[in-house]
Amino acid sequence: MTYHPSDTRYDRMTYNRCGKSGLQLPAISLGLWHNFGEDTPHQTKRAILQTAFDAGITHFDIANNYGPPPGSAETAFGEIMRADFRDFRDELIISSKAGYLMWNGPYGEWGTRKYLVASCDQSLKRTGLDYFDIFYSHRFDPDTPLEETMGALDYIVRSGRAQYAGVSSYNSDQTRRANAILKQLGTPMVIHQPSYNMFDRWVERDGLKDTLHELGIGSIAFLPLAQGLLTNKYLKGIPEGSRASQGKSLNPDAISDANIAKVRALNDMAAGRGQTLAQMALAWVLRNGGITTALIGASKPEQVTDCVGALANLGFSTEELAQIDRISLA
Repeated sequence: MTYHPSDTRYDRMTYNRCGKSGLQLPAISLGLWHNFGEDTPHQTKRAILQTAFDAGITHFDIANNYGPPPGSAETAFGEIMRADFRDFRDELIISSKAGYLMWNGPYGEWGTRKYLVASCDQSLKRTGLDYFDIFYSHRFDPDTPLEETMGALDYIVRSGRAQYAGVSSYNSDQTRRANAILKQLGTPMVIHQPSYNMFDRWVERDGLKDTLHELGIGSIAFLPLAQGLLTNKYLKGIPEGSRASQGKSLNPDAISDANIAKVRALNDMAAGRGQTLAQMALAWVLRNGGITTALIGASKPEQVTDCVGALANLGFSTEELAQIDRISLA
């Protein structure tokens, strides 16, 4: 069946300026880390992407190693792109990343020029795209000169393979040094992708949020729902088909009595705000404009719709924020 996107797709979404750049990103972005590999029905993937675009989510985030197996998420996205979104390419921001293991030998991971450029070319081939809007260094490489890694990103942008450059999971000091190199090369760092949620606040302890604000770099928070822990999914144990049950990225040990007690308290608080727990968790990440966009994952279209509902109430009182701290940091 031919896909026709909603005519009102831009009416409900909020779009935020990405740092000091001209790029605007939806407050909610969709990541293809899980649920877009060969273990998920193709029609489910298609329905998730269609629901997202209908809701005004214009940013789809991939990486070379997403699957399983690695590369399969990009291949699936490319098929859906050609079937459903080919006529809407200029309405979309599509990003990919490279840094984790993709092939055997010394050139198949990390941050060398050889690996990053080859990975970008492979990702473009798998997706069938002419270019990515954003291409990231997926992780800091302690053994490769940062000048080489950033030089590769600069080359990727200058060669037309990508429009913008970004990094993921770099700490504050690494980000400052990477930004200085890119600035000197003439390809500014537009965005940083760190993990961030109520339970994982390393960006605050590290000072990264302040660094990004100071440098005028945008931010996209991944794991804003703590891989589903900050939803109602695990309130009654580990359901079949969840990340914890599949042994993907969420360790079943995280579903401890202590953590579930916190989740229940946060869930009660969210209900008092007229929100689901997922909506409150996303609103917390986006509060005060400190994060440009929250990167969600979804295993079904209904989860996308629920997450977008967070935008109806992004405000928190001082008392509410203090209560969230008491619960989540206990």
